[in-house]
Amino acid sequence: MNLFADFETRIKNALETLEIVKEKRSALDFGRIIVEPPRDASHGDAATNAAMVLSKPLAVNPRALAEIICDKLKEDEDISEVSVAGPGFINIRLSTTYWQRLLSAVIAEGTDFGRSVLGSGRKVNVEYVSANPTGPMHVGHCRGAVVGDALANLLQFAGYEVAKEYYINDAGAQIDVLARSVFLRYREALGEDIGEIPAGLYPGDYLVPVGKALAEEYGVRLHNMPEEQWLLIVKDKAIDAMMAMIREDLAELNVHHDIFFSERTLHANGAAAIRTAINDLTFKGHVYRGTLPPPKGQLPEDWEDREQTLFRSTEVGDDIDRPLMKSDGSYTYFAADVAYFKDKFDRGYDEMIYVLGADHGGYVKRLEAVARAVSGGKTKLTVLLCQLVKLYRDGEPVKMSKRSGDFVTLRDVVEEVGRDSVRFMMLYRKNSEPLDFDFAKVTEQSKDNPVFYVQYAHARCMSVFRQAKEAFPDLDFDGLDLSAAVKGMIEDPAELQLVAKLAEYPRVIEGAAQSQEPHRVAFYLYDLASSFHAHWNKGKDQPELRFVNDKNRELSIARLGLVRAVASVLKSGLTITGTDAPVEMR
Repeated sequence: MNLFADFETRIKNALETLEIVKEKRSALDFGRIIVEPPRDASHGDAATNAAMVLSKPLAVNPRALAEIICDKLKEDEDISEVSVAGPGFINIRLSTTYWQRLLSAVIAEGTDFGRSVLGSGRKVNVEYVSANPTGPMHVGHCRGAVVGDALANLLQFAGYEVAKEYYINDAGAQIDVLARSVFLRYREALGEDIGEIPAGLYPGDYLVPVGKALAEEYGVRLHNMPEEQWLLIVKDKAIDAMMAMIREDLAELNVHHDIFFSERTLHANGAAAIRTAINDLTFKGHVYRGTLPPPKGQLPEDWEDREQTLFRSTEVGDDIDRPLMKSDGSYTYFAADVAYFKDKFDRGYDEMIYVLGADHGGYVKRLEAVARAVSGGKTKLTVLLCQLVKLYRDGEPVKMSKRSGDFVTLRDVVEEVGRDSVRFMMLYRKNSEPLDFDFAKVTEQSKDNPVFYVQYAHARCMSVFRQAKEAFPDLDFDGLDLSAAVKGMIEDPAELQLVAKLAEYPRVIEGAAQSQEPHRVAFYLYDLASSFHAHWNKGKDQPELRFVNDKNRELSIARLGLVRAVASVLKSGLTITGTDAPVEMR
C-alpha cells in the first residue's frame, strides 16, 4: 500500500470530475502531478502540485484553482483537512482511520510491504566487483561489491528480474604475470631457494598454497616442461585458485553472484565472439579503417601514426573513435568489451549496469557508445562509479598488510569489524562521494554508529514481544491478528507519526530503484530507527505511551501490531542492504 501513489490516483480522479478540467482535458498533462511528503511535516501528511501544474493550460490563477481542488478533496472521508499554501500547493492531512488501515496493511504484508511492480519484470544485468583474479579482494573492491549487491537486491524488490554478474578478467598480460608468480612459489615448494620476489611479479604470501598444491600434484614434472607448456597449466590452476579465494572473500561480505563470465571465452576458437561482434558493428556501419590523432600531452613510446581498424564511436556519443585491432592483428582490450556487451545483449537484458571504481571514469562514454551501437539504442547502459574508501582508526589513517603484499584485504576489514558494519557503512554515503571508514566509529554502540542504531531498533522491537509474554503469559502470539487489533486503537499523535514514517517506505524503494541509489534505503532505515527510539524514550517519561501496559491488554496487543510493522520494515530494508536483523543485542 503506497500512500502517495494512492492519493495521486485519488487526486487525478477528483480532477476528472471538475467541469473546468473536463472542458480542456485533452490539453492537460496529468503525468506531471505528484504527491509527496511536505517539506515541513507540520504542514500536513501529503502535498500535491496539481494546481501549479494545471493552472497555465487552464488559464486560472494557481491559488484559485487550488481552492477549487481543495473543495473537491474535502469530500474524501480519508482526508481530515486540506489547505492551500504558498503560490498554490495543496497540503493534506489524513484521518486517523486511514492511518490505522495503512498500519493494518503494513502488518498484513510484513516484509513484503514496499515491494513494487515498478520494474515490470524488465531484465537487468548488474555487473560488479569484476576484480582481476590475481589475488585476494582488497578494500578498494569492497565498496563496489556492496553497492552492486545492494542495488541488485533493491531492483529485485522493486519488480525487476535481476542477474548479478562477475566478469573474470582472465585474459591478458596480468594472467601471465600471475602464472609466473605461482610458478616461482611452485619452485619454492620443491625446496628451491627463490630469494627475493623479482620486481613485476606478485609478492603476496597468498600464492604460497597454490605453489604447494602444484608441487603435490605434479612433483617436478612442471619444472621439466618448456615454458609454453607449463604456462598454460599454471594459468588454469592459478585462475581457479584465485577465483576460489575471491568467492570466499565475497562470501565473507555476503556477496554472491549468479553468473561468473570468463573473458577467455571471448578469445576462444580464434576469438570467434570478438570477431562476430566486430562484424556486427561493421554491418551496421560503425567500423572503418583510419588513423587517430595523437593523444594529448607526451606521446607514449609505442604510439604509431598508422591506419587501424576503428570503431566509429564519436557518432554514438564518445569523445574519440576507438581502435579495435592492434598493429600485430590481435584484438584490443576494448574489442573484448564490445563482444562482452553483445553477449549480454544477446542474452536478452533490457538494461546493463556496470559498477566500477572511480579510476574507470574514462570508460563511461565508450561503454555507453558501445551500447548505442550494438543495441541500436534499445538497451540502456548505466555506469556507476564508486569513489575511494579511506581507512581510519580514531581519526588516524590505517595501514594494514598481512598476506596480501602491499594492500589492505577485504577480509582484514570484515574480520575486524564484522560483515554488517562493513556493508551498512559502505552504503551510508552516496557511491559518487568519497567515504571515510573509521574502525572505532563503526564498532561503537551509539547513535553515531548507523548500523548499530538501526539493528538495535530491530532488536528492541523483538524485546517488546518478550516483555509482552512476561506481562501476559497466556497470550497466544500465533493466534493474534495484529492487523485487525490496531484498528480503532492506534490513535496517539506520537504513534501516528511513527505510522507516517512507515508509510514513506514504498516511495523510498521506488525512488531509490529509479535513481539506482541504494544508499537511500540505508538513510531511511536510520530515520525510521530514530523515530522508533524517540517513541520508546517517550514511554520512559509517559507510561501511557509504553508499548506494553499490563493493565490494558487490548491496547498492548494493538501496540504490538505497531511494533511488528516497524520490525518488518526494518528487516526488509536491512535485507536489501545485505545485513542482518538481530533479535537481541548485548
